[in-house]
Amino acid sequence: MPPTERFAGPLAAAWPDVGAAFLDRVLRPPHESLPVSPAHDRAAWAQPHAATLRHLRARAERDRADPWPTPLASQYARYFRDGNRVDYERRVFARQRRLTRAAVVAAATLDDGWLDEVVDGVTLLCEQSGWCWPAHDDTRAAHGAVLPTVTDPYLDLGAGEVAAQLAWVDHLLAEPLDAYAPGLRARIRHEVDRRVLDPFARRRDWHWLGLDGDVHNWSAWIHGNVLVAALRLVDDPIRRAALVDLVVEGLDRYVASLPADGAIDEGHGYWWNGACRAHEALDLLDHATGGALGGVPGEALRHTVAFPHRMHLGGDWYLNYADGTARLAETPPWHALHRAARRVGDPLAAAHAAAHRRPDAPVADEEQGLGRLLRALTDPEWTVHRGAAPPAPPGDVWLPSVQVLVARSSGGLTLAVKGGHNGEHHNHNDVGAVVVALHGVPVLVDAGRPTYTARTFGPDRYDIWTMRSDWHNVPHIRGTAQAPGRAYAARDVAASAAALSLDLAGAYPRDDIRHWRRTATLDRHSGRIVVTDDWRLDPDPAAAPTHIHLLVAGEVSVGPGRVDITALDGAGRVTLGWRPESTPCAAEVRPLDDPMLAGVWGERLTRLAFDVTAAGPTGTFILTVEETVFPGGAP
Repeated sequence: MPPTERFAGPLAAAWPDVGAAFLDRVLRPPHESLPVSPAHDRAAWAQPHAATLRHLRARAERDRADPWPTPLASQYARYFRDGNRVDYERRVFARQRRLTRAAVVAAATLDDGWLDEVVDGVTLLCEQSGWCWPAHDDTRAAHGAVLPTVTDPYLDLGAGEVAAQLAWVDHLLAEPLDAYAPGLRARIRHEVDRRVLDPFARRRDWHWLGLDGDVHNWSAWIHGNVLVAALRLVDDPIRRAALVDLVVEGLDRYVASLPADGAIDEGHGYWWNGACRAHEALDLLDHATGGALGGVPGEALRHTVAFPHRMHLGGDWYLNYADGTARLAETPPWHALHRAARRVGDPLAAAHAAAHRRPDAPVADEEQGLGRLLRALTDPEWTVHRGAAPPAPPGDVWLPSVQVLVARSSGGLTLAVKGGHNGEHHNHNDVGAVVVALHGVPVLVDAGRPTYTARTFGPDRYDIWTMRSDWHNVPHIRGTAQAPGRAYAARDVAASAAALSLDLAGAYPRDDIRHWRRTATLDRHSGRIVVTDDWRLDPDPAAAPTHIHLLVAGEVSVGPGRVDITALDGAGRVTLGWRPESTPCAAEVRPLDDPMLAGVWGERLTRLAFDVTAAGPTGTFILTVEETVFPGGAP
């Protein structure tokens, strides 16, 4: 049963008077509750950011030459038949992005043709059978169906996104739509209420509420979107205050789940749709309550703003783990990080965001959603930026909550090591994994994730090669890979300024591993990285072979006692050496036919397998990584 007492976390501590009655007193009226000027404020919309408007209008003009994207019932059902979720989602996303472009152009021009485009897009969304993405819908489990059950809508990320988008359209174009298409805004309210707001308030067993203690990024993302919809679309002040109060309690539970060091166990890529969403929601609450619910409650919220900067390797490369990717497939909302950094007073994080603001480029991308695009367009402290040199990367980073170390040298190499456990959100079996970057470009890598399908979050997850430890930079002990689950974890973890030492034995489902001590060190004097594996196993002459695996991006040349790697992006070369030098090394090329993986790494990755079986049940293997410097000093 859901708890009957209100959850008391950092938000409740900072705002002891919060509750429905308090919110009823302090909430701005719906037409003032969102921090963006509506289109009828012509002073605000007379000069929208020129480069952004040119970009949006050019794409919107091309849109009008084609029919609206049509997500089909057969594509929805396909997920339940063969696991493909992309075909349906691609059309849904295209429909929403077209509406976003049209809404901004309509606000800038108030042209009837663009208002028609908005009316069509809004109506199509209102008539779409389901807003939930098929991979999340419980329609089959609850009703035996493979299509949306319209009488029992499921509130997921997709439904929240549509609700918020329609609320932003309603706010932006209220007066023009009332004059041009009377009745449309009433339809918006009806659909958002029955699909999102009513299920949100009525059902309190949503897994993403985290009532069982498992709080993840869905919580901040959905609560933030529900907040937008409730603030703008609910006219009854009592019900509106009650809905916002539920949102505040949900956000409190999410903020309480953030570790003190601000780390995200799903990795850098998920920060944007977790902690960042929480910051955006709190910023919105500050505005909607006239500052009554303001400030930055909790140190974790302050520290998490630094997380993207701390994970930055160089250029557009970031340290990735779990389902994160080393390069993001879409441009993140840098303006949201910039705004959050200003709120918490983190100049380095703000500078990291500002470095991505390009002169004469759009201030944001419509792929980020209408709300985020509007916030970027109307944030003068963001739009005035004309680009800046990126700040110096932070020094060594140790995040104890996820046991991630990042050590940077003054030369070319960066070392990252991950301990933790194999029960993390979006988990990969990667306890003890090592990543090495050369001049900010990963060389010894974590592959990341492929395109999501039904297998990704089902019982076959660890049949996917990118999720398994034998395709991460960890040992494969006597033919055994690491196992999933929180119990399979690093032990005896010790971090120093540029080194991490940990025992990996507990990550493997074997009882014959006395210890497997891995110590990874960045030697600042030489600029060399040294990874030492020291182990003791119970004797077993019949045991399967033991290998140490490394996954490599770039061109690989294996020779006697050394491997030469030419890094991606022209970053240079590194040389791997090892002791004992007699340890055999075999290379296996993994072609990448998945678009997510190929978009990051290109056509292939290469796995190196060092066969350490001959060392016996007690042994040591030492790997060195050095930047290759040619005569004359050039790398």
